Amino acid sequence: MSESTGPSLEVLDFAPPPVDFRQEILRGLQRKPQKTTPAMYLYDERGSELFERITELEEYYLTRTEQAIMWKAAGDIRRRLGPQCLVIEYGSGNSAKTRRLLDCLDEPAGYVPLDISRDFLLKSAEDLAADYPELEVAPVCADFLGEFEVPDTSVTPRRRVVFFPGSTIGNFSPKAAVRCMRGIAQRCGPEGGALIGVDLKKDVAVLRPAYDDAEGVSAAFNLNILRRINCELGADFDLHAFVHQIRYNEVESRIEMHIESLEDQVVYVGRTAIAFRKGETIHTESSYKYDLATFARVAGEAGLKVERVWTDERKWFSVQYLSVC
Repeated sequence: MSESTGPSLEVLDFAPPPVDFRQEILRGLQRKPQKTTPAMYLYDERGSELFERITELEEYYLTRTEQAIMWKAAGDIRRRLGPQCLVIEYGSGNSAKTRRLLDCLDEPAGYVPLDISRDFLLKSAEDLAADYPELEVAPVCADFLGEFEVPDTSVTPRRRVVFFPGSTIGNFSPKAAVRCMRGIAQRCGPEGGALIGVDLKKDVAVLRPAYDDAEGVSAAFNLNILRRINCELGADFDLHAFVHQIRYNEVESRIEMHIESLEDQVVYVGRTAIAFRKGETIHTESSYKYDLATFARVAGEAGLKVERVWTDERKWFSVQYLSVC
């Protein structure tokens, strides 16, 4: 199904059926031994605004480091992707990184932004199309872990490349990352590839403030899920009785975001009672950190081969080009 958004832009709709927010939240909060909430629910309108603020903070090295890498590597990226490349972006974001990539490419065949949020997708696609009138923009509303088709463009691309910036791949477990990248390999096909931002292992003293900043924006972002549950599901979470908590899981090599209960308490989500012990937490999101060898192995399981790695001088972050095996 397609929906027209103007004379020159339409969105292909492969959005999955809506999920039952109440059911998923209750299932996670009743899970033993660790309460959880799906990370996707952090990103409502308010959550997305807070996350954009996080990316601008001094402590949050990821965004500015990735941008600096791409700026420095622009010529090499241009040569590696080649002319008439079709760029497929997973999670279209605010398009700042997209523009940096498009500006360095040689006559791209088109741009396919992919996002599950239809309104956000259309707005960002329309803005970008207005600024790049010669570029064919073909937005797709879909879950990139689900089933969808990449639309044809008027110029036959020489290569399909998925652009997956921001270390979003780190929000998946290694097993889920393999599944995601296997889909990339299948959709890009022979001669295709992926340009992926991958956060690297580093001292916990650097990681911790990136996810628990001095201004408290990360804490507000995390606790926003409780506000959302209160507003949308009639819950009675006292936001002053919970705090943002960051843990580094050495075994899994990941930062974990938790919300900790400050006291023994019972919270009602509608008519369902959820008991909390003092110190008990809700695990809300993870961010896996890789060394280069481990990520290459995970990519290899998905049918992708690391062809080129660009890093900053401190080797905190990497942008990697992977080709389809």
